[in-house]
Amino acid sequence: MKIYFAADHAGFEIKNQLIAFVQGQLGHEVEDCGAFVNDPADDYPGIIADAARKLSADALAGKDSKAIVAGASGQGEAIVANRFKGVRCALYYGQAGRAQTDMSGKELDILSSTRQHNDANALSLGLRFLSLEEAKDAVTRFLSTPFSGEERHARRVQQIDSL
Repeated sequence: MKIYFAADHAGFEIKNQLIAFVQGQLGHEVEDCGAFVNDPADDYPGIIADAARKLSADALAGKDSKAIVAGASGQGEAIVANRFKGVRCALYYGQAGRAQTDMSGKELDILSSTRQHNDANALSLGLRFLSLEEAKDAVTRFLSTPFSGEERHARRVQQIDSL
């Protein structure tokens, strides 16, 4: 599976380490969409848009790919990514303070539920809240969790994508 990466200066160093990790240890094809230099004056919208635009094109063409975007809080990065049709970007900045359960009482974590229930195809990391190891774990769980395909979840994803 192809994974697009993008981050501004706040995520630059960890993005580069995550690319090596995802390519080397997880065995995915990766494309670095920037930033390509650590410039404290850069602006994230254009950088993140490059990855989101490519993910959007893949999603609309039926290709299975994902994007990992990152910044200080991850908030703005998720907002930018979600502007593109077919992109469903979830924000992550660490484990929740309490357990999350589904309707049946099964315990979930936010990463698995966003993949299983929302078929999120992009993950925005708030790197001021995560260590490198926590970011690696989040990316691993995000990329390895499949969409459940349950009718109610598929119906909702179709509704989101039709907006």
